[in-house]
Amino acid sequence: MNFTEIAQQRQSCRSYDPTRTVEEEKLSAILAAARLAPSACNGQPYHITVCKGEAAKRAARATQGMGMNTFATDAPVLLVISERSYVATAALGAKVKGNDYRSIDIGILSAYITAEATAQGISSCILGWLDDKKLRELCHLDAPVRLVITLGYAKEDDPLRTKKRKELSDLVSVIDN
Repeated sequence: MNFTEIAQQRQSCRSYDPTRTVEEEKLSAILAAARLAPSACNGQPYHITVCKGEAAKRAARATQGMGMNTFATDAPVLLVISERSYVATAALGAKVKGNDYRSIDIGILSAYITAEATAQGISSCILGWLDDKKLRELCHLDAPVRLVITLGYAKEDDPLRTKKRKELSDLVSVIDN
């Protein structure tokens, strides 16, 4: 599968098959791709905590406040993405330029994770609605949790949805001189 095919196939899954687990070799491939994600000054200012089994169910519950993300309980794997410190050069750049490179880096990391998951035939969903305090406690973290990514196999009756996106002309401007 080339990248465009991955981009066309990838969608946020909200209907996981709770009877199917993610094979270790596929999870390893997803994590290996995550390791290759670019980041400011190659600092990788994040940590991935893999939650499986009962830990996944507890992590899912920490994303379900106010009735949100109820589907997450059926995902067999949840990746809890927490923030880490900058390397010195990225910290300096962030301060001088007033830019939060960690958030950018975590976004890129998430794109790599979800793209490789799709290439492996695994569905995913990026969750930003979460209880930071509960997830920190569950995962023994001392840094903010920024995202949770659910991984698993979609139910067979979960069709590929039509992509609703802006027109390219609404997203891109070209300056030629």
